[in-house]
Amino acid sequence: MRSLLARCSFPPAGEAVVCAVSGGADSLAMLGLAVAAGLRAHAVHIDHGLRPDGPREAAIVAEAAARLGTSFEAVSVSVALGPDLEARARAARYGALPEGVLVGHTADDQAETVLLNLLRGTGLDGLGGMRPVAAGRRAVRRPILSLRRSETTALVRSWGLRAVEDPSNDERRFRRNRVRHEVLPLLSEVAGRDVVPLICRTASLARDDADLLAALASGLDPTDVKALRGAPGPLAKRALRAWLREGEGVERHPPSASELNRAWAVVAGERAACELAGGRRLSRHQGRLRLGSPP
Repeated sequence: MRSLLARCSFPPAGEAVVCAVSGGADSLAMLGLAVAAGLRAHAVHIDHGLRPDGPREAAIVAEAAARLGTSFEAVSVSVALGPDLEARARAARYGALPEGVLVGHTADDQAETVLLNLLRGTGLDGLGGMRPVAAGRRAVRRPILSLRRSETTALVRSWGLRAVEDPSNDERRFRRNRVRHEVLPLLSEVAGRDVVPLICRTASLARDDADLLAALASGLDPTDVKALRGAPGPLAKRALRAWLREGEGVERHPPSASELNRAWAVVAGERAACELAGGRRLSRHQGRLRLGSPP
């Protein structure tokens, strides 16, 4: 227990925290480790209404919370069947949880995320994967991000707790599951070693570099066309991307590569204005960029 806690990043002892607990081994291990770290933990289980076993899974979490000495709450959200089910379920889940919630992502989840980002053609930020403490649209803490899935499973078994086995984790129609069950094992076979620690180390290095670039870019005024055109391209586009993401006081998804190219064409003077996602219009007037609604 002590060796696992030494690799975790829990808040200071005595702090009240909310733990998102699905009932799987990862989240149950996180809840138990939070108690061992001296935190006042409150377990919250989200039922998406997508599986008939939802109430049973909530009961498993309630039982584990009682044995670990934490309070418990069950919350139901509604997610309709259809395209992008996984993403919509995740959005509904985070929407029902408070900012700063603790979630049980592990190093294995991190490696999967980095590979999935690569498949989307990611940049440096995507290579950095998930942050241990994330702010913004999903303000969450990931205290067990350095632990392996095998370790959380062994820990929960050692406590004698029941864990929920989510059958959807084996469904190959989800891309993450194919990365988990097919891509990562193949990469480890090719490399002749477990590649998860290697991918996680790459993610950590990429986050450090991304943080440095973000700090440098923060010194640029993203609405000043002259300043953007006079700065190194990577810094200028990073400043522009951050502004477009948080424009009008609402944080959004990062602009796509095509959106950023359209916006840069306005900066470069190749066009006077362009349309962006969310019904926004980027225009240039007297050397300044402006965001607004299309006329």
